[in-house]
Amino acid sequence: MFDQFLKNLAQSDAVLVTVQSHRGSVPRESGAWMAVFADQVLGTIGGGHLEWQALQEARSRLQGHGGQPVVRYALGPSLGQCCGGEVHLGFERVSASDAAALAKRVEQQRAAWPRVALFGGGHVGRALVGVLRTLPLRLQWIDSRDEIFPPDLADHVACEHSQPVQAAVAGLPAGAHVLVMSFSHAEDLDVVAACLQRQRRQGDLPFIGLIGSRTKWTVFGQRLRQRGFTEAELAQVTCPIGVPGIPGKAPEVIAVAVAAQLLQVFEKIN
Repeated sequence: MFDQFLKNLAQSDAVLVTVQSHRGSVPRESGAWMAVFADQVLGTIGGGHLEWQALQEARSRLQGHGGQPVVRYALGPSLGQCCGGEVHLGFERVSASDAAALAKRVEQQRAAWPRVALFGGGHVGRALVGVLRTLPLRLQWIDSRDEIFPPDLADHVACEHSQPVQAAVAGLPAGAHVLVMSFSHAEDLDVVAACLQRQRRQGDLPFIGLIGSRTKWTVFGQRLRQRGFTEAELAQVTCPIGVPGIPGKAPEVIAVAVAAQLLQVFEKIN
């Protein structure tokens, strides 16, 4: 969405509305934003009457009217919302000349996003990327096959061809959350083993998730024990992956369940 914002900004000015700070129950967290153009809005600060008032304020500023750079909104009866908290919104008129500075600000924000390494570009992998590309995270997508990745991915999705695929584990950034779902059980096993070897040396992968059934994990557990891994090390692997209680096996269903589990993991770490 930010890329589209910059493209639109090359054609006309906008007012960038950002949640600067908040207290209590609010629709969106600090850092949420929307870009208001004369005929289009990108992003959201939470919807409802709060966003409606912010839109009116932003469009007034687009028409040349002034105002304070930061405005406080109480989410009570006067605003038609019962959240009970308060939000401080920043209003900033921006133009094409601000594009480089805005891009730098976004990169600084993205540097704090959690990292995810996804091994596998099959049906589930593609469906999962379709979900993850919309979330505030940095994704490294890895496969051993040539020409597996689709074009036109978001700029916070990096694609990597690795042969053998498990060789990419050594180069993962510290703190990467690993998801393993390659086209081959043999590849899956090698990637999981490489992750456990790295954990033995560095202990810097907070989540290792493997797609598959409990039966698959039973077989993998036996083979990993034969490779010298302990029960404590095997306990670092989550298999099956995805939040429980979602029985569907369509790629899109699995993708949503896995993405939800990742969000839970991020929340526990934070």
